[in-house]
Amino acid sequence: MAANDRAAAPGKSGGSAGPDGLMRASLSAVAPGTGLRDGLERVLRGNTGGLIVLGSDKTVETLCSGGFVLDVEFTATRLRELCKLDGGIVLSSDLSKILRAGVQLVPDPTIPTEETGTRHRTADRVSKQVGFPVVSVSQSMRLIALYVDGHRRVLEDSAAILSRANQALATLERYKLRLDEVAGTLSALEIEDLVTVRDVSAVAQRLEMVRRIATEIAEYVVELGTDGRLLALQLDELIAGVEPERELVVRDYVPEPTAKRSRTVDEALHELNVLTHAELLELPTVARALGYTGSPETLDSAVSPRGFRLLAKVPRLPGAIIDRLVEHFGGLQKLLAASVDDLQTVDGVGEARARSVREGLSRLAESSILERYV
Repeated sequence: MAANDRAAAPGKSGGSAGPDGLMRASLSAVAPGTGLRDGLERVLRGNTGGLIVLGSDKTVETLCSGGFVLDVEFTATRLRELCKLDGGIVLSSDLSKILRAGVQLVPDPTIPTEETGTRHRTADRVSKQVGFPVVSVSQSMRLIALYVDGHRRVLEDSAAILSRANQALATLERYKLRLDEVAGTLSALEIEDLVTVRDVSAVAQRLEMVRRIATEIAEYVVELGTDGRLLALQLDELIAGVEPERELVVRDYVPEPTAKRSRTVDEALHELNVLTHAELLELPTVARALGYTGSPETLDSAVSPRGFRLLAKVPRLPGAIIDRLVEHFGGLQKLLAASVDDLQTVDGVGEARARSVREGLSRLAESSILERYV
């Protein structure tokens, strides 16, 4: 198998990547354009069926009965021919070699499974027992199923995935447009010191929505393999800066810790992550995730940004300097009122950088106000 056609090794469950990372790596290994996917499609067209373990270790060896040892380089043609035999196939952990063929896989029969067919039950149990992904090609149902860490994913045709991906991309474009509108409004309100918890929650809500749609599309990109290159470029362009913006909003507005209630930036981001889709639609719930009480009175209460978000828009300003400026001045309004001499009192801010910060904030203030009122 040529280097550029070789599937990426999916690894084994229980690693640092977690179940989501293993599923993503496994989908990448069997995506269109890989040698493994080519082989699986040949098996499907040949109407013979197959059971392939994507990895090998001592545990896998103990489940193998009969068959024969090959230890030959993987090719799509060899996989197709070996699947004609009545038995499973074991690939090396890097998917570069076919180690065994024609083997009977004998997993622990007490491992629970909801599958009904013999091949699919075996694939599910083997995957759960050994931790490696297992692929089952159904001869009767004409489908390819991937079993990873107790989860089953049917591999679909690229056209069907692309159709759903394009719908999701159109949705992302609409949400991104709305995000840009509310983010621009927030910037103008920050300059005028008129921000409320409702305004912050609306921006955090839209950022989280865009992030979730982008994550869904990223899964499609992985499944599409080489067929998803154009989709990946469109996705990268649409979500550029969204993740940093999300963190900056939280850093600007997470409430100061009190004796009764405190929330770190990481905790607030996690709380936003775990909100259900229904909860995300409710601004009071989003406000609570950020660390506020979420009552109607709280939503309309005034808050002031620390300044991380607007300072990040100043060109060529390092993150360490941004942190020092915020720590020194304590809030955006004081930063906006600071003179060049005032800015130079901060460690690491010389005259040139102080002027750059002063001019950058002034331009941002002017453009934000113009965008809102013109």
